[in-house]
Amino acid sequence: MIEFKIDAMSCGHCVKSITQTVQTLDPQATVATDLESKKVSIDSQLDTASLKAALTEAGYPPV
Repeated sequence: MIEFKIDAMSCGHCVKSITQTVQTLDPQATVATDLESKKVSIDSQLDTASLKAALTEAGYPPV
């Protein structure tokens, strides 16, 4: 499980976009989000660098 804090995540649309971004790369990935803490937990076969790059490109850079 990989966890990121994403300050740009602020609404349900953001959650949906983040989930779609991850699942486009890894359809089997599980994405759990917490809007209040702005944390995203991802269970995926992808490495951390690939996930960070994809999220950054989608406009949700992890901090």
